[in-house]
Amino acid sequence: MTVADPRERQDGLGWVSRAIFGDPRLWLHVGAGPAAVPPGHRPAARYAVVPSVERAKFLLPLASRRVGAASTLAYNALRPPRVRVNRLAVGLLAGLGATGRVRMPVLTVAVPDGVEPEELLLAEHLGRVEGRRLHAAIGIRPPDPHHKPTLQLFDDRGVARAYAKIGWNDATRAMVAAEADALRELPRDGGDFPDVPRLLRRLRWGDLAVTLVEPMPARVRRLPRPDRPRVAAMLAVARRGGPARPPRPLAGSPFLADLTDRAERAGGPVVAAVAALTARDGATELEFGHWHGDWVPWNLGTHRGRLVAWDWENSGTDRPVGFDLAHQGFQSALSLRGRPVPEATGELVAALDRHGEAFGLDAARRRLLADAYLVELWLRTAELAAGGGGWSAKLHPALLHVLADRLPSA
Repeated sequence: MTVADPRERQDGLGWVSRAIFGDPRLWLHVGAGPAAVPPGHRPAARYAVVPSVERAKFLLPLASRRVGAASTLAYNALRPPRVRVNRLAVGLLAGLGATGRVRMPVLTVAVPDGVEPEELLLAEHLGRVEGRRLHAAIGIRPPDPHHKPTLQLFDDRGVARAYAKIGWNDATRAMVAAEADALRELPRDGGDFPDVPRLLRRLRWGDLAVTLVEPMPARVRRLPRPDRPRVAAMLAVARRGGPARPPRPLAGSPFLADLTDRAERAGGPVVAAVAALTARDGATELEFGHWHGDWVPWNLGTHRGRLVAWDWENSGTDRPVGFDLAHQGFQSALSLRGRPVPEATGELVAALDRHGEAFGLDAARRRLLADAYLVELWLRTAELAAGGGGWSAKLHPALLHVLADRLPSA
């Protein structure tokens, strides 16, 4: 299949192409093989579109056999078995230089004569900044309110050097900045606190915010029991590796002040939900601390007996201890098992009932924490929409209906 310019598409391939190759001076073409570059341009990069244009999941760099194979096989142990097998097959084809034999489409990117590639191509620019040539493997996902393009960067030997996370609108630029701030401050003393990647660099490139993060250990593996909460690690994250903090009432807490302020900015039914939460549970005491903000099995792995956690762009302070447990219960149901919001809420409540005692949560505190988390999640969803990402179809408006049932206004 031949596509004149993938940036004109409205699917994931189009969205990623616009974000990463957005400069109008670039010439892009997708076809059955390397394209003939028009006069006045020269080829700067080529990618295999895996597995096809219509079902694009991955842009595999064709800089060399070694780079192509490495970009497909790296971290394959983190993937589900079926995906792992598919990646292995593509990696073997890339290593043999045989992607063309199975008719994988090729994305050709060309720059104008007289213009340096690092001026127009993000991977080239990052290579110059880092002092070595870098090649980008690029995942493709459907357009989504909070998806950020991510470049996995390899050197000429096929060694993973960094992840580049791209903020492309107000919402995702804020997330990229938040992760950079979090990675600077996280403790690295071992114990129950998980291992985390180091921040290498943050920069702006045009209107994109870019955070460079060190790669994960090469031998990191999937969690053996992904549904089992890592309670000790969650508590270590909440307490930053220190002791428990004294509980304090919800009323007067920085957390409630933050919820109230954000709800007033968002407007609508969430204002009444926060008021109902305050009226019902204002006197209830909770321990407050930090949270990872997206504690889910696909952001966790193991390496040499240690838990590894990445993707800290939603982390924050002054949250009820146990928020990460609530998030894992809800998001695992919503995203992994495809449950609708009411059922995901039920799984959140069940996770708190099973493990809440370790967090100091009795029945009243579990109810408070569940409802406060749902308010937090709704506000995050609304803020992403206001930041230019649009509404999440999974959460809007279903989450508002759940909040109205659980926190009816007086």
